[in-house]
Amino acid sequence: MSQNNDSPYLSELIVDFLEYLEIEQNRSQHTIRNYHLYLNRLVEFWGDEPINKLTADIIRKYRLWLNRLETQDGTTLSVATRNYHLIALRHLLKYCAKVDIDAIAPAKIELASATRKEVTFLNQDELKRLFEQPDLNELGGLRDLAILELLYSTGLRVSELTKLNKDHVNLELGEFTVRGKRQKDRPVFITDEAKKTLEAYLEKRTDNSPPLFIRLGGTKKVDTSGDLMRLTPRSIQLIIQKYAVSAGITKHVSPHTLRHSFATNLLMNGADLRSVQSLLGHSNIATTQVYTHITDPHLKSVHKKFHSDNQKIKLEPDNPES
Repeated sequence: MSQNNDSPYLSELIVDFLEYLEIEQNRSQHTIRNYHLYLNRLVEFWGDEPINKLTADIIRKYRLWLNRLETQDGTTLSVATRNYHLIALRHLLKYCAKVDIDAIAPAKIELASATRKEVTFLNQDELKRLFEQPDLNELGGLRDLAILELLYSTGLRVSELTKLNKDHVNLELGEFTVRGKRQKDRPVFITDEAKKTLEAYLEKRTDNSPPLFIRLGGTKKVDTSGDLMRLTPRSIQLIIQKYAVSAGITKHVSPHTLRHSFATNLLMNGADLRSVQSLLGHSNIATTQVYTHITDPHLKSVHKKFHSDNQKIKLEPDNPES
């Protein structure tokens, strides 16, 4: 490794860090690509300098540069995206500390305050209308309803859904294991309705392609793995948006909206936050707590029903022998 005063240059340090993420941390290729993108932005701004020359003032100027950076469509980066760049830099500096490379302390990098995103979910009437849209006389309609019901039934991320193969899903048990972020496995459970739709969809398929959800049109030839037939997250997003429009739903509906709806429905029906955290595959309970403000009105109605002023506390009569 090229060095300046025994300090590695940024570009080479990034390569070592990404290899560390892949080999020792077992992080996904998607995560590694994102870290590569965010850290290369620092190289783009600062140049390929020794890491021990990175100062608080340079970081301040880098943050200002990120604030003003325009994307290809002419917009600026969101606060959340800017924070992702800073989080990547923090982790790089933590790696430096781990391998005894002199660099600025990661604690010196503060994240920008971000407004919490409003969580969009569908109520029962909207879900019913959405699920009524696919034409069940067609294979494509059965596939699309199976996608909708499986997302809502399990709370899967769309990336997790698209990676599923037919042999991953145990329809007899109505459950299977999915590998989520940070390569963590968790169980997911299928409702009876989703199970019936999946069975009908798979029964109508005549191909031997491994993916659970496949393209049904187009001219691309299929390779032996069948991956060219596999639906992408973008394809599923477009499918859901199409049905949301035809159902007359004015909200922006995405695959994640069904995940939000899954979590919200669980909480509204009395599930505890820790259980919902496990079912969603969240590493941190704070991530799951984003749903608590949604259920606040529900909690208020529960409080009013079971703890109102006109409900007197009933005490047992005193026992003189006690």
